[in-house]
Amino acid sequence: MKRETERMAKPRVLVVDDDKLILRVLQEFLTQKGFEPTLATNGEEAERIFSPEEFDVVLTDMMMPKVNGIELLERIKEKDPEAPVIMITASGEIKTAVEAMKKGAYDYLTKPINFDALYHATQRAAEKYALVKKNRQLSEALGKRYHFDNIIGSSGKMQEIFSLIAKVASSNASILIQGESGTGKELVARAIHYHSPRREWPFVAVNCAAIPRELMESELFGHVKGSFTGAIADKKGKFELADGGSIFLDEIADLDISLQAKILRSLQEREFERVGGTQPIRVNIRLIAATNKDLCRAMREGTFREDLFYRLSVIPLRIPSLRERKEDIPALAEHFLRKYNQENEREIKGISSKAVEALLSYGWPGNVRELENCMERAVVMAEAEWIRLADLPLAMQTGEFEEEVPSPEEGSKETISLALGRTMREVEREYILRMLKEKGGNRTRTAKVLGISVRGLRDKLKEWGHSSGQDREGIRR
Repeated sequence: MKRETERMAKPRVLVVDDDKLILRVLQEFLTQKGFEPTLATNGEEAERIFSPEEFDVVLTDMMMPKVNGIELLERIKEKDPEAPVIMITASGEIKTAVEAMKKGAYDYLTKPINFDALYHATQRAAEKYALVKKNRQLSEALGKRYHFDNIIGSSGKMQEIFSLIAKVASSNASILIQGESGTGKELVARAIHYHSPRREWPFVAVNCAAIPRELMESELFGHVKGSFTGAIADKKGKFELADGGSIFLDEIADLDISLQAKILRSLQEREFERVGGTQPIRVNIRLIAATNKDLCRAMREGTFREDLFYRLSVIPLRIPSLRERKEDIPALAEHFLRKYNQENEREIKGISSKAVEALLSYGWPGNVRELENCMERAVVMAEAEWIRLADLPLAMQTGEFEEEVPSPEEGSKETISLALGRTMREVEREYILRMLKEKGGNRTRTAKVLGISVRGLRDKLKEWGHSSGQDREGIRR
């Protein structure tokens, strides 16, 4: 295992030359210096075997038949623009070497080869490419963390949100996200950023409601030394720190009206001045704002600028409340159950049928954030292998629920449970069909209890093969 680890740690070099003697010499030298060379006798072979995952450096001769060094460089750069390619050229081909550098070559060496220069150039190239790969992995990890899969929801409303995010992420347009507190507005903002071309640059979040008015301008735009009492040094603001990336202004409706004017100017001019400063600072940022307040009402009352509203809402997004997408509750609950099982080193198997019913029946004024807090508490407080109704907050413990905890032996048809490993589709189908049965097959009453439209219920039943007016399970239109 140790030998394998050491082998994998060696920088891998693709060596390309039509002179087999030179190839053998380079192979022996690179091997002695701790590299892992792979040989190709022409450009076509090198192009065929090259991949960014397999090689850290390409070392190629300039003059080769059919596919020469410049052509190979271009084809490798098509596969990976950041792959380091070192060119080997005759002393009389300096102009060609300069052309190669303009096309993205990392370095060039002249013949006869100085092996000390060869070693240092190859080592530097491998180290640089290792950093490139590490940054890519970090970016991919961040992208995965804020991928749509982490914004749980299979409901129609959430699918519309996902579709809109995918469309707008690559643009530079300002975005206004509206929705109740706890619906996940910042998570959506981060997903937009990490799916955009700006994902390599910072995502800077500011809670406008949490910072005192007298400090907000300095927080956003920075200040110069001596501009006010306590300004003992120059300070960069959030707009400057977000340069190249995205700035997320949460609860933007709480901003003072005078500061709204400066934000509007910074968006229009792409520049601002620090507090107490006179030098304009140019930035390239994308602004994503969010609020849980009615901005139309705020504009009528004179507390929010109309011109800023239209500047922000180039692309408006409204995040539905949890009450509007109750069909997503089982999947969300299972997600948080897994999360807090891991964080608290618990092995809770799932949620009992009556606890699931309580979760689906509750109004969730705090939305997804409240559900997450509820599940964290339940995981910590649960004394059995399943989360019971008694493990939920008192507000959810209504008298109409009698505890039913599933067991392997029972297999009751009247029991619906959210067990880890079951899909949300399975739980949703079982629960809806049970509600239909309890309501005598009446779709209108069932849809009202579920918090969805009759048409939405009809579409789900049709998907499951329950399309007739009366079927084997007694479901009526």
